[in-house]
Amino acid sequence: MIPVWKNIPFLRIIIPFSAGILAGWYFSLHWQIALIAAVVALPFFLYLQFSGERSRFYNSWLDGLSFNIIFISLGIALVWLQQKPHQPNWTGHFYKEGDAVQLRLLEPLSEREKTYKALSEITVVYHQQKARKVTGRAMIYFRKDSIAPSLQYGDVILVRSNLQEIKNAGNPGGFDYKRYALFNGITHQLFVKSNEYKKLPQQQTSLFYKKMYEFRSYILQTIRRYVKGDMESSIAEALLIGYRDDLDRDLVQAYSNTGVVHIIAVSGMHLGLIYGLLMFLLKGLNRNKRLKIIKAVLIITLLWLFSLLTGASASVLRAVLMFTAIVGAEVIDRKGTIYNSMAASAVVLLLFNPFLLWDVGFQLSYAAVLSIVLFMKSIYNWFAIQNKLLDGLWKLNALTLSAQILTLPLCMYHFHQAPTLFLITNLVAVPLSSLVLYALILLMVVSPFVALANAVGWLITKMLWLMNQFILWVDHFTFAVVDGIEHSPVQTILLYLIIAGLGIWLIQKKKAALKFTLFFIAVFFAVQFYYQYATSKQQKLVVYNLSQHTAIDFMLGKRYYFNGDSVLLQDGFLRNFHLKPSRIAHRTYEQPNINSNNAWTINNKTIIHINQSYRYDSTVKITADVVIVSNNPKLYLNQLQKTINCKLLVFDSSNPQWKLKYWKTDCEKLGIHYFCTSEQGAFVMNL
Repeated sequence: MIPVWKNIPFLRIIIPFSAGILAGWYFSLHWQIALIAAVVALPFFLYLQFSGERSRFYNSWLDGLSFNIIFISLGIALVWLQQKPHQPNWTGHFYKEGDAVQLRLLEPLSEREKTYKALSEITVVYHQQKARKVTGRAMIYFRKDSIAPSLQYGDVILVRSNLQEIKNAGNPGGFDYKRYALFNGITHQLFVKSNEYKKLPQQQTSLFYKKMYEFRSYILQTIRRYVKGDMESSIAEALLIGYRDDLDRDLVQAYSNTGVVHIIAVSGMHLGLIYGLLMFLLKGLNRNKRLKIIKAVLIITLLWLFSLLTGASASVLRAVLMFTAIVGAEVIDRKGTIYNSMAASAVVLLLFNPFLLWDVGFQLSYAAVLSIVLFMKSIYNWFAIQNKLLDGLWKLNALTLSAQILTLPLCMYHFHQAPTLFLITNLVAVPLSSLVLYALILLMVVSPFVALANAVGWLITKMLWLMNQFILWVDHFTFAVVDGIEHSPVQTILLYLIIAGLGIWLIQKKKAALKFTLFFIAVFFAVQFYYQYATSKQQKLVVYNLSQHTAIDFMLGKRYYFNGDSVLLQDGFLRNFHLKPSRIAHRTYEQPNINSNNAWTINNKTIIHINQSYRYDSTVKITADVVIVSNNPKLYLNQLQKTINCKLLVFDSSNPQWKLKYWKTDCEKLGIHYFCTSEQGAFVMNL
């Protein structure tokens, strides 16, 4: 038998390379360790490459071992070297509170509800009137306390606002924003008022990116001019160039619940549509070899320009690399396997940024393509349909169904939900969104002609209105999505093993695969039973870190009891982003009631909640294990000690920072243990 890596040579690289990336991150391995390992392995590998076939045959294990060590070492070294804090000139090594910093804007400002936001590069730190050149990136937020900042891409500003290292809210199950930012090279953030920065006369721009941002701005202005309706224009912006700042949160949630969120996130599907359009428009260049080369160069150039215009996400880069390989192979009349193209593109992307391995878009993109390649043909062959229209509809359903097979476990792991009506929504939304994409491209072409642009804009508006209404209608069904799924990494791996076993059994008719599948199913439910049992025994107190709000959950078995601000019961975004992940992580799905008391005793542990001016009663002294202080009460700790024997004070994030400073000073003087959620993250205690 021919080894699989003979036909898919890049598979032999991507496996040890990915293993090295994972090991380098989770074990914090230094690049020097990787260098030593590679230096030891390289001579053996090179010696065997120039040895005779007999020597290579008998020492194949050494050849494989040395090869794997080299690429594992490469992954470890890249992870270490690409982390900004490991670089000698990183801003964090030199910046002190109160220093001024010089920054260069790396993108135009985007408007938020309360701020203007932009990514910036930190170039200089001024400490005690001495300038130090540094490296690093910061997300800068300009507060809306005056007129909009007259800043654009490439502007250089001097800022005297405090530079803050990015940190997580620390809520259980919450999004790891600090890691996400680090993986994108961002380690700091600034919140700047109008009087805290000064625009410097110099400007540092790249002509290419300047023109790219200008063209992007022109596209946005054109869409907003000709596509009517906020919801319709925002979907058009996301569909064409991946601009998501104007999207309505509830609408995005509806697209996610119904399994068509990929439509409003520029991905491989969009690149495929653009590729198909270019192939159709340039089919006249197939007459001779020279014209074929011109055609290939045009297609590759336009695809790369489109990918950069949309922000070059992981899924887009994967697609454009694969299409580049396909077009290049056609020019030289050489075809490779889709599996090797996938592995090669993954290697290239990970060499550029090893942290893409954690990118959800990267994972879903490769899972979807692999799933389609593996399963679509078998699913499509379930039915033989003579009618061309019905056959086309079934092919679209087969494509959608096959793509879901390997992406569903990832969706359940990352997003804790599984859409149930994705076949119906994709059957309508995919063709309609494809027509909208082509119509938007047509709109850009005819935009100089107002009458034509108005007609095309009207058509786009109607199609988008129809698609949005259809998605919102489907989302109203309670069974449109299975929500609140909590799978551990072990369960996710088991799901993939179950899928692999079922696929081999159904496609290749191997009975042994069925036995392994049944075994993995049994293990999966055993693990699930263990988690359910642990959940039934849990009794926890969670005080969330939620800026300007109070939120307390008692996790008692499979139920949670909430105490806090009533707005958190009404604001879907705050609840879903800050509280829901914790409740899913704790596997609690029911809320019997809202407990409005200010004192609780659970398992002989007393918790007191002070959220208003506290009345001191020295006649009775209470012993409390935890006292939660919120909403800036009029509280004097020396008097509090006379009425409550407090073992621990928890100050939540609804209290102002200036008040916390006084309380912390008093706690240190009085010997009271304290915990600040705004500084230390959520407070979690077993009861």
